[in-house]
Amino acid sequence: MNLVRRRGNQVNRPTNELDRLHNEINKLFDFGWDRDATGLFDGVSAPSMDVVENDGEFLVRCDLPGVKKEDVEISISSNVLTIKGEKHGDEEKEDTKYYRRETWSGSFQRSIALSESVDADRVEADLKDGVLNVRLPKREELKPKQIDISVK
Repeated sequence: MNLVRRRGNQVNRPTNELDRLHNEINKLFDFGWDRDATGLFDGVSAPSMDVVENDGEFLVRCDLPGVKKEDVEISISSNVLTIKGEKHGDEEKEDTKYYRRETWSGSFQRSIALSESVDADRVEADLKDGVLNVRLPKREELKPKQIDISVK
């Protein structure tokens, strides 16, 4: 017996499924998408990333729990920072049955465009406690300068 999911008292229109697919595709490209949703294209296949700016640098934080330093590659090309790597998951055993699995494994790649003010020659990165920190210092000539005012 097959179960058919009903959506309330909606009239069965052929365009209902197209509308639903359209909404799912829109959510895919929405930057504020809901990670707890259970739609067609939901799911995390890459690590979360924060980008923070302060006076002297940009800081990129990337959550990489369970990823080794050797499995991460960071590069800058044409003012684009790319972080790519691979997270190795646990081997699935044949006698194990998952009821819910929210962890991810596999290859990932995240790229972000950098400001012209980043000094690519002084970039530093460290991986500690599953968090990758990439420090992108600003070029000295583009940092804001404080000018003292003298009173006469």
